[in-house]
Amino acid sequence: MKIVVDINHPAHVHAFKNFIWEMENRGHEVLITATEKDVAFTLLDSYGFNYINLGSYGKSLIQKLINIPILDFKMYRAVKSFKPDIFVGLGSIRAAHASFLLRNKCILFEDTEHSMEQIKLYLPFVDTICTPSCFKRDLGEKQIRYNGYHELAYLHPINFKPDIEVLTKLGLSENDTFTIVRFVSWNASHDVGQHGISHKIKFVKELEKYSQVFITSETILDDELEKYRIKVPPEQLHNLLYYASLYIGDGGTTAVESAILGTPSIYVSSLVGKMGNFIELEEKYGMILNYNNPDKALEKAVEIIQKSNLKNEWKNKRDRMLKDKIDVNAFMVNFVENYSNISVSRV
Repeated sequence: MKIVVDINHPAHVHAFKNFIWEMENRGHEVLITATEKDVAFTLLDSYGFNYINLGSYGKSLIQKLINIPILDFKMYRAVKSFKPDIFVGLGSIRAAHASFLLRNKCILFEDTEHSMEQIKLYLPFVDTICTPSCFKRDLGEKQIRYNGYHELAYLHPINFKPDIEVLTKLGLSENDTFTIVRFVSWNASHDVGQHGISHKIKFVKELEKYSQVFITSETILDDELEKYRIKVPPEQLHNLLYYASLYIGDGGTTAVESAILGTPSIYVSSLVGKMGNFIELEEKYGMILNYNNPDKALEKAVEIIQKSNLKNEWKNKRDRMLKDKIDVNAFMVNFVENYSNISVSRV
């Protein structure tokens, strides 16, 4: 089988890396296409992946709209000679469009309910959309639900083993209390009009009274905050999240990753209440605390960072969640490999 895997975000590299390795081990050919977003290319390079650089959609909404057909064409031209059998991506508009033009199958994974402007652009052209079972929207007959979160494709214990060396590089030990803070750029099309943590300096200074603070940010930081920026390679971030005492930020993916790794996680965003995975992780498992008010979130962070045995409590929550959920990478591999036996022909 010849498979195109499309990457449009750093999180997509993590989501598909084990899938790519496993499919190649099974004798399939994989062609990776990618656009520039934050550290996506850095991650692809760090894992030794060869990929086709399609460029960038840009940062403004106007740029993104103009570049949709341009990147559709770039992808079509880049993969045509590969003669793919199937396209795989995470909410990838261009994968759906290119696969339709080439009359190939396309499977997309989706977990962002409020991203309807993107979903509407790919839905008519895709064959199957795989969503978590907690996904709040009904996307019709093309939708397949699986009992997991796409972060479990790379953070399930089967696929992730924490490396304590990341602490040594930062002069830390397992007994140290430290907090990871995440700031996002809010440039995604589905983030228009949304917001998270506004008073960043105040936020960090207050947290610093109770723990060491490390920042990961998509945006340029003020000089006063730059000294807090994490100085480890991006592929090491999950190791750091695993050992962290607390995560707080307006980065949604990182909030879910932290929770799944057994670290107390606080998500700060005006999007709270709109995504099924965040709702389930809070209401069913108590692993994420969701706030649309940054001040309330900060109060809660200060409260819980001072509690003892908090990590053990979250590890128990993690164990309970893992008993309920599947290894999503194994699901992806089996679903794609056997797709021709279960799929319906494109109309």
